[in-house]
Amino acid sequence: MDNQTTGRSGSRSAVKGLAWVAGVLATCAALAVGAVLAVFATLTVVVIALMSSALLGLAVLANRARRSVRTRASNDSDIIEARNVGGHSWVAYGWNERR
Repeated sequence: MDNQTTGRSGSRSAVKGLAWVAGVLATCAALAVGAVLAVFATLTVVVIALMSSALLGLAVLANRARRSVRTRASNDSDIIEARNVGGHSWVAYGWNERR
């Protein structure tokens, strides 16, 4: 039996052609999905970089503000100074001094 007597040579070439077209379409779809994922990953890295630079800027501003603040001497004689000496222990200074 050869292909001319069965009449199947046309259907085999059509299946091969459809398989080739399906393969090309699947390859194009895979490339498109890969490109979208690559753009998404790049945007994710950019957003992380922007957020970390903003956080670093805020840390610099907070450090600058902390250094520029000076405590003022209090005129209130009712206030005493207390220092933590470890754990839950505190030592108060100035409570027995009268001005």
